[in-house]
Amino acid sequence: MNPETTLSALGEPNRFRIVELLRTGPRSVNDIRGRLGLRQSQVSQHLTVLKAAGLVEAEPRAQQRLYKLRAQPVKQLHKWLDRYRCIWEERFEQLDDIIEEVRRKEKSDAAGKR
Repeated sequence: MNPETTLSALGEPNRFRIVELLRTGPRSVNDIRGRLGLRQSQVSQHLTVLKAAGLVEAEPRAQQRLYKLRAQPVKQLHKWLDRYRCIWEERFEQLDDIIEEVRRKEKSDAAGKR
């Protein structure tokens, strides 16, 4: 799957909450429903989207299915975000330089008024 599909699936708040919940391990639809306060049909619909995006997979266990996260799409998203991380870090460094320059100027202006 591509990062666009992953981000689109995670862009819906309840799907994001489901993924966050699944970080701690596999869960059934009823467990997810109870923890997030959603209707069973809502959870099922969200899990269908997450499954289509490749973020989760279902594992049959007795009478229920346990849903768990798949690592690959998350790794792909991490790799995609890494391409932008260096740009963000450079911009934050530039911002730090500007803030430091403003502080020095304010200090200098305050010292000159005494």
